Amino acid sequence: MNDTAIKNQIQSVLKPRGQVLRGKTALITGASSGIGLATAVRLALEGCQLNLVARRKERLNELKAELLNLNPTLSVRTFALDLTAPESIQTLLDAGAFSVDILVNNAGLALGLSHVLNSDPNDWEKMLSTNVNSAFRISQEAAKHMANNGGGDIVVLSSVAAHSAYENGAVYCASKHAVRAFHEALRLETVSQNIRVIMLSPGMVETEFSLVRFKGDFERAQKVYDGVEALDGGDIADTLVYALQLARHINIDELIIKPRQQGNPWKVHRTNP
Repeated sequence: MNDTAIKNQIQSVLKPRGQVLRGKTALITGASSGIGLATAVRLALEGCQLNLVARRKERLNELKAELLNLNPTLSVRTFALDLTAPESIQTLLDAGAFSVDILVNNAGLALGLSHVLNSDPNDWEKMLSTNVNSAFRISQEAAKHMANNGGGDIVVLSSVAAHSAYENGAVYCASKHAVRAFHEALRLETVSQNIRVIMLSPGMVETEFSLVRFKGDFERAQKVYDGVEALDGGDIADTLVYALQLARHINIDELIIKPRQQGNPWKVHRTNP
């Protein structure tokens, strides 16, 4: 290989790469806390215009005020909705909230940690309605817009539970397996339409996840993270923004992201067991 060939290769590596997010519009579900909130902050700092969806209106209003403090030029629209309600999708459609360049399909939850034989079918219904039915509809409507408008990015928050089922979490694990399968198929179906479908599958992230799972039992929720330097919402948001900023010919199909101390959903090294 001659010197010119080496120089050309070096110049290829040094050329500007990646995607600028400034001016793009993003829809974020589950935006009032945790990963959704952290993602809203990171995308605001990148100069994105934001459509934020969550159930808690007061939280959304507070978040909007803080984001405008960070970047007064932002456009921030908020939608206080329960995405399991049939009319919610129509409300977002009527408001043009799916007319975006980026979807962060983040809303989801786990309820309970009990044996299948003892678990509450009402909890199953809530998990399946939120994690499966609502998530599928949100991605469908965003993908329709993107297919008609030259492309876009769909980022879905899955879980390590999409790869490894664990005891006492059967329905949550099943819901995340469904999320993973649906978005793998969506990626195949939109591969010719300049749509990137990106899945992030986190392990232990210290947010309100366990507090919701244990229905407000703060002490029990905190024990989940005892002795572990867990991830936080900012860690996932940083990874998410990195994936979005990559050049458009690059698609991160899926990233599994765990704390160093977590081997899988049930194998965790704790420093103070």
